[in-house]
Amino acid sequence: MIELQNVTKKFKKKQVLTGINLTFEQGVYGLLGPNGAGKTTLLRCMTGIYTDYSGRILYHNRELNGSISRTIGYLPQKFDMFHELKLEEMMAYFAQLKKIPKSQQRQSIQKALELVNLENSRLDRVGALSGGMIRRAGIAQAILGDPQIVIVDEPTAGLDPEERLRFKGAIARVGQERTVLLSTHIIEDVEALCDKIIIIDQGRIKFQGAMEEVAALAQGHVFIGNSSLPLPSGGVLVKQFEREGKIYSRVLALQASEDWEEDRAAVEDGYMYVIKGLRNETIST
Repeated sequence: MIELQNVTKKFKKKQVLTGINLTFEQGVYGLLGPNGAGKTTLLRCMTGIYTDYSGRILYHNRELNGSISRTIGYLPQKFDMFHELKLEEMMAYFAQLKKIPKSQQRQSIQKALELVNLENSRLDRVGALSGGMIRRAGIAQAILGDPQIVIVDEPTAGLDPEERLRFKGAIARVGQERTVLLSTHIIEDVEALCDKIIIIDQGRIKFQGAMEEVAALAQGHVFIGNSSLPLPSGGVLVKQFEREGKIYSRVLALQASEDWEEDRAAVEDGYMYVIKGLRNETIST
């Protein structure tokens, strides 16, 4: 549906994206990477905000341009609305920006608000909405006009657990009939929502595949041991946790001594395995 061919982007002398090749079909994709990896820049190229990149972005085999990019729903990382307006007035404003025919606007707004469970708040002032409701309203504006691709940038940052749960429910419903690209650094969100995962770091795609495949990358390289143990040679500390009153370390390493107990790999382990470069070391040995 949307295809990226060798997309490269520079800001002055700094190269931010290098040779990005991706294809998106229907489903929910997680774009995962550390801060500064190039996630937001990639999304802005895909939505047409940035046009001065090299390579090609095709939408239904047509070159991305201004008119096509308007058919892609987008929720940016920093999203806000006019607080003095009612929610339905704000939605009508976005509908006009998207050039949705006036005869279709009411139905389109109602459908979008229902999908994110905000239909009962349509007459509320935007300034009275909670942070989580604002983010769900952001999804609603993104799906106005029924775009088949919805791109969402760091959607749950700053939300409390209950609001995050509601927002993730909205994303799951949106993704049933569309292509959704969810950019985040929160691995739990990707695990809960996404069918496939893309890992980007330093402007390059490091991995793309199914959720279980990224966990499998680290299988055989995840170890647990007492926190007093020195890290295995070349090892990376993933996290520390308490068990039966003792503190343990979870580490990634190509190999470890018998003092360390091998554990089943999770998505977080696979992600860290790629980002920390252990995958490359394994390939080169």
